[in-house]
Amino acid sequence: MYSAKRTPSFASPAAWAEILGGYRASPPIDGDHSADVTIIGAGFAGLSAARRLMQLDPGLQVTVLDALRVSEGSAGRNSGFMIDLPHDLASDDYAGKGDDQMLIGLNRRAIGFARDAVAEYQINPAFADPVGKVNGAATAQGDAHNRSYAAHLATLGESAEMLDAQSMEELTGSRHYLSGLYTPGTLMLQPAGYVQGLAAGLRHQGVRIAEQAPVTGFERQGQTWVVRTPKARIATPRIILATNGHLESFGIARGKLIQLFLFACMTPELSAEQIRALGGAARWGVTPSDPMGTTMRRIDSAQGGNRIVTRTCATVRPAMTARPHDLARACAVQKIKFAERFPALKGIGMQYAWAGHLCLTLSGVSVTQEVAQGVTTACVQNGLGTARGTLTGIAAAELALGQQSQVTAHFTNEAAPRSLPPQPFATWGANAYLRWKEHRAGAE
Repeated sequence: MYSAKRTPSFASPAAWAEILGGYRASPPIDGDHSADVTIIGAGFAGLSAARRLMQLDPGLQVTVLDALRVSEGSAGRNSGFMIDLPHDLASDDYAGKGDDQMLIGLNRRAIGFARDAVAEYQINPAFADPVGKVNGAATAQGDAHNRSYAAHLATLGESAEMLDAQSMEELTGSRHYLSGLYTPGTLMLQPAGYVQGLAAGLRHQGVRIAEQAPVTGFERQGQTWVVRTPKARIATPRIILATNGHLESFGIARGKLIQLFLFACMTPELSAEQIRALGGAARWGVTPSDPMGTTMRRIDSAQGGNRIVTRTCATVRPAMTARPHDLARACAVQKIKFAERFPALKGIGMQYAWAGHLCLTLSGVSVTQEVAQGVTTACVQNGLGTARGTLTGIAAAELALGQQSQVTAHFTNEAAPRSLPPQPFATWGANAYLRWKEHRAGAE
């Protein structure tokens, strides 16, 4: 028997979903039901697992349960970068420490999977834009990080283009950046629009997606499992847990997962006068040359309005809930970062501010494996939820049906996550380290 200690909840809005407006709610799930596979979690991992199951066996009865509305959880709270290249957040310049060419191949499989889904389900192509991304550098040290990363990519046979300050201003409208490193392979998502479209396509294929149906537990009864929500029971021989950090809520990998929150804010719709004052391109995404720096993104009307997104600050919260003062601190920092980059827009208020929940392990491994007979996990994305979540979902679906592939081999061959230091020292130490990293990132 597995009982949920807590279920997902957020005190701040999922802005990517808010700017798209409402969408059709799924019918509630009440009473007793059955399914061939029940997936817990309707984010990138859970919905990707459902799609992969339908590819492998279109006759399966698949049910997906989520505690929130689709796109209101972590899937609708990220920055929308589905990155193909090494993106090690623990490094100084994103260069990986493992088999980078293998990881690039896996990431590109995730991107291909997403682009195929966009075509198959007729998702708005603006929600998955193959425009690439830029690492922006605001300091000489940041520029050195970019050049180091470019040299690393060259050893892998990957192309990258250095941009000077003028090119960065032409792209972003900002004179903040000294240089940039453009890489063409990133898929830039409107994350809420993409997962909503994925869910709509799966429903059309016959997948049952039940929103606002938090799973309170599941237990073995004979040869099957029974998954419980407050209003329903689903008998199922196979379960896929696509709950990322909430894997620990069910007592699995307890004491081994780092529960991290990142924070972001979004402007109101920019006026025509503000757009003229800003200049630059209508769509772009800039990650910082220092992984603990500030991510900036501009979107256009096809993606939910002419707006700018600022993402910075990180906090570890083992209880899986961001505190009000965490968001307040992040908003204060983001106000400064925004004004430094866009003095022509200084003083503009932010319409939305939010927290997003990530999960990491000390060694950067995921937890994607069979943890009990008929129960497979697709969890722990290590801050790379769009691509890694897609991959863990694919792997979990294949494992659930006894399939083997390069994707399953990668995750099943990973070492088990290491245990964290005892609390409260683990959280104190992690947050002190994050504050130091943020300080060191400086203007980046």
